[in-house]
Amino acid sequence: MKKLSLALSILALVVSASVAHAQASHEYSPLVEKTVNYKTWKLPNITTAKDEDLRSLMAGKKLVMIVYFAPWCGNWKNEAPIAAKLFEKYKAQGFQVIGISEYASSADAYTFFGEKDPPYPVVAESQSRDEKTKTEHYGYRQLTGDTRNWGSPWNIFLEPDKVNKSGEVLAEKAFVVNGELVEDEVDKFIASKLGASTAGVIQPCKN
Repeated sequence: MKKLSLALSILALVVSASVAHAQASHEYSPLVEKTVNYKTWKLPNITTAKDEDLRSLMAGKKLVMIVYFAPWCGNWKNEAPIAAKLFEKYKAQGFQVIGISEYASSADAYTFFGEKDPPYPVVAESQSRDEKTKTEHYGYRQLTGDTRNWGSPWNIFLEPDKVNKSGEVLAEKAFVVNGELVEDEVDKFIASKLGASTAGVIQPCKN
């Protein structure tokens, strides 16, 4: 009996260590509203090298998620399929994802997405790690309390109908995620902003 108890204790320790290691490889962060003073921009598309204008990309959309990422970052590799999944799920309802590559060449960012073009527009703000403190991304992270070294991924949500119609600053406050998305939380947030229902919600019968 004692041997069985010892074996179970060892097994529990192994499982706990495995879970802790799995969590340590992620940088999940909650969705919170922060003062950010987010500015409009024109940045080169990593596929075409032509400048993309943020206001134009937001036109006709209900909700826009802008995700800053470094293509070499493991945490971005965790989030990338979730971002693509959410975009595919809600794009027909007015949801747009825009990627902004940081701290690597546009060629490296393009390579990250494989043989096909990115599933949503992706632009580049910087081209090397040396530019970290010179980017708008870095400034936004300071304002929102992101203390990570590289801040990849970093997500911000904008509602086009509510942004400032003129001027450089689009939104003084916005919902941000200082790390990886918590999928269920963000899915519900997107659905609420679009007036959609999530897959897990059971709708009442209407007789």
